[in-house]
Amino acid sequence: MKKIFPIITGLVFLSLIGLIFFQFLWIKSAKDAKEQQFEDNINNSLPDAANELTAERTLLIPPGAKGSNPLFSNDRLHYELFRPSVTQRFSKTEIRDIVRRAFEKHNLRNINFEFAITPVGVVGEEVVSEKFMSFYIDSVNNRNKRHIILLEPQSGSNLENLSQGEYMVVIVPYQSNIIWKSMRWFIGGAIIFTAIITTAFFLTIRTLLKQKKLSEIKSDFINNMTHEFKTPLATISLAVDALRNEKVISDREKTNYFTAIIKEENKRMNKQVETILKAALLDKQEVEVNLKQTHAHELIESALHNIMLQLKEKEGSIDVKLDAAKDEIMADEVHFTNLVNNLLDNAVKYSKENLHIKLTTGNTGNQLRIRIEDNGIGMNKETLNRIFEKFYRAHTGNIHNVKGFGLGLSYVKTMVEAHKGSIKAESAPGRGSSFTITMPLAG
Repeated sequence: MKKIFPIITGLVFLSLIGLIFFQFLWIKSAKDAKEQQFEDNINNSLPDAANELTAERTLLIPPGAKGSNPLFSNDRLHYELFRPSVTQRFSKTEIRDIVRRAFEKHNLRNINFEFAITPVGVVGEEVVSEKFMSFYIDSVNNRNKRHIILLEPQSGSNLENLSQGEYMVVIVPYQSNIIWKSMRWFIGGAIIFTAIITTAFFLTIRTLLKQKKLSEIKSDFINNMTHEFKTPLATISLAVDALRNEKVISDREKTNYFTAIIKEENKRMNKQVETILKAALLDKQEVEVNLKQTHAHELIESALHNIMLQLKEKEGSIDVKLDAAKDEIMADEVHFTNLVNNLLDNAVKYSKENLHIKLTTGNTGNQLRIRIEDNGIGMNKETLNRIFEKFYRAHTGNIHNVKGFGLGLSYVKTMVEAHKGSIKAESAPGRGSSFTITMPLAG
């Protein structure tokens, strides 16, 4: 598993990177194709517009032109000689409509564009048509694509002598934005499916990590359980062998002694089995909490009574200050006593020389605060982050030097939350640990 997991992670990661890379190439290729198609459509549209603008039509006479020059009595002759330009023959609105119709003919609908009619000499420079001030033609601005076409009268037309050398400049503002907008569904779909695949990748890795961790926890649990059951079984086996001895059989006092050992070890094994079964019930959320109004100080004192024997064996001491003015809470007497007892038992288990425990209570607003501190071996950050995980046990060099299955603090957290409270752990290696429980007061 240790060798396969990095390989699987690497392969999936490379596949994801490859997928994103080829998606990028595909989008870039599609964008280039769309741009080329757009350019082709515009280039095919402009000649149609130019043909319509240079086609023969009834010439409009500018205001004041008729009869203004006595040398030219014929208006037609007047305009042929003076070569009227496109801007004299069409209004701004007419030119715009002509260009728009040409665009629509080539599938360029709802396209915003600006245009200007310019003389030959200023093409390539920044110009503004005097009559068509629609757009400032900036040859440097790459965001606005510029399309230029020469307006030439059609061969054989009576308008061949129209003003020569005019260009029509058509600009599509932010042409790239139009291309991206036309591709939004493709890009959106690619992003969504890439996000889905990426999420699936991380969920897969997370599941693999979780399974790996569960496998390690399972191995540790089996090792711990084997050790926990092995010791009482060995003790019972020795006691049974001793009871078979004829000298022990005839000695009533020794018989009672070895019988008591068997009973105590059997009781110890039953307690361990109950702990495992209780953890299974917690997993299934089948543990019932019978909450009723009670004094927390009374339950704490009951838990202190249970821990005194262990303190004597460790030659430790405990400082108790039940300073909370209000200690009435809604609690299950059995589970509340057990969670306090588990915290005290944990402080004893991970103690060092000169064990000293502090247990204090107080009120914070409408809540009861219970704090248990010790001067034990403490915990590093990794252990502190995982201390409430089921089956997790802080290693102290020898995995079996502290008894238990790693269920105590997991049970404590579950029970505190069942009482609508919260628990916080603080610790540092070599400086001991502290657990702060906060529960709402009754009423």
